[in-house]
Amino acid sequence: MHVIFVTGNRGKVREAEFILGARGVSLTQVECEYPEVQADELEVIAASGARWAADRLGRSVIVDDSGIFVSALNGFPGPYSAYVQRTIGNKGVLKLMEGVLDRSAVVKSVIGFCEPGGESVTFTGVIGGVVSDCERGTNGFGFDPIFEVGGRTLGEMLPGEKNLISHRALALRKFVDWL
Repeated sequence: MHVIFVTGNRGKVREAEFILGARGVSLTQVECEYPEVQADELEVIAASGARWAADRLGRSVIVDDSGIFVSALNGFPGPYSAYVQRTIGNKGVLKLMEGVLDRSAVVKSVIGFCEPGGESVTFTGVIGGVVSDCERGTNGFGFDPIFEVGGRTLGEMLPGEKNLISHRALALRKFVDWL
């Protein structure tokens, strides 16, 4: 099977290739900006993006919407994670967390799949961890250097290690099982 992955993030594509390729699914990246609805739930955003992209491209597609939800910040940045990453980045998030004792957080990835003219289906992966007190590691992208699981940030993990436990890997495995 072949899937179109609509994203401008090459890091997401590499992770998806690793997970889906192991299950015999190939993919092609298409960089196509799609309107992102403003919503509190990643599932709503991913479903809308997948439906728009499938209809626009006339092909079956997947999209990914991901975020970090920090407990002490009442789930912020959550669905606004991409914007926060572009504007204040990891250093800004760490600044917001200065002096905060409860550093618990989850990262969540939602894969939206849709065929042209169809309804979107979503697949969610979530892992718990903590926001580290400094950036660590050069692997991955986005919040990986500040999201810690089991004493290591996702940025410190090799791609194969991260792909065993990550939120995106969990969501992609649910998607490929559904296929």
